[in-house]
Amino acid sequence: MPEYRPVCSVTDLEPGGARLVVLDGKEIALFFVDGKYYAMEDNCLHAGGPLHEGALEGTAVICPWHQWRFHLETGHCDLNPKVDLDRYPVRVRDGTIEIAY
Repeated sequence: MPEYRPVCSVTDLEPGGARLVVLDGKEIALFFVDGKYYAMEDNCLHAGGPLHEGALEGTAVICPWHQWRFHLETGHCDLNPKVDLDRYPVRVRDGTIEIAY
């Protein structure tokens, strides 16, 4: 069963921001949108683009390489409905952002 692991302070991520975190070699994109934190695998399923560098549109991220769009809440891809990115639960404890991994 996944355990929550600390990844950064809440002060390390501004509203509307994203950052890359690595847990056991797994690259995870962490987003802070509309007061809520989201975590999903960082590599786009199309060509491996770094999603933490993508543009945010509401609660979706657009891959900077080929503009595939992924929903932060579900991991669902608009351009290829057969694929979803892995998502990870996020919580905040004592000012620290934690991801269940």
